Amino acid sequence: MAAPDRTLRAPVPWVAMYHSVSDCSDDPYRITVTPERLEKQLTWLRRRGLRGVSMAELLAARARGGGRDLVGLTFDDGYADFLTGALPVLRRQGCNATLFVLPGRLGGDNAWDPLGPRKPLLTADGIRRAAGEGVEIGSHGLTHVDLTRADDGTLKAETVESRAALAELLGTEVDGFCYPYGTVDRRAVDAVGEAGYAYACAIDPGPLNGLHALPRVHVGQDDDAVRLFLKYRLHRLRRRPVEGLR
Repeated sequence: MAAPDRTLRAPVPWVAMYHSVSDCSDDPYRITVTPERLEKQLTWLRRRGLRGVSMAELLAARARGGGRDLVGLTFDDGYADFLTGALPVLRRQGCNATLFVLPGRLGGDNAWDPLGPRKPLLTADGIRRAAGEGVEIGSHGLTHVDLTRADDGTLKAETVESRAALAELLGTEVDGFCYPYGTVDRRAVDAVGEAGYAYACAIDPGPLNGLHALPRVHVGQDDDAVRLFLKYRLHRLRRRPVEGLR
């Protein structure tokens, strides 16, 4: 009798979704954590024998059948405060991360958010500095649009052209993509795969769950040790296993 295929039974990877790391006194979208809170959250991981890493490292380890002690750390939008607020904390904690940026808004701000403060985005030099520190750079599209509402031309620009722009900026291939707003449908997932990305991050992709629609957990300022524990446990219980990922 053939050995049972355990691929689909492997626990789904735990991937934390962050955005801005700075002062959060004016934060209507709840996308900001302070450096102090991030430090406590990463300390919580380390005390549980877990280590935060980039998506590339996490997926490579899982492909080898390992990585159960790894947690993916992702930072969306490419805020300039990643360099000043997040990166020093990551280094102190011995962690790494994937930073999803918008090459169509280099040096701009979060104009897609109608409420709240304007937050500056990384420049090209800032992105190269993060990459030089070993941070994995991925695409968040060109300009932060909902791909499920994009026409064909916009969809191609946000996937294909953003990858090409980042490859030119960094001098290396870009393997990761992150869906703006976390919204996905079959058309968007197919477009990301056809653009050549090895993986893509969503939030709760439902039946589209897979390497091009990986589920993540939002982590915010209110997430103390108790809330993190619950999110960690519930994620593993509620999310569908990722097909093809051990």
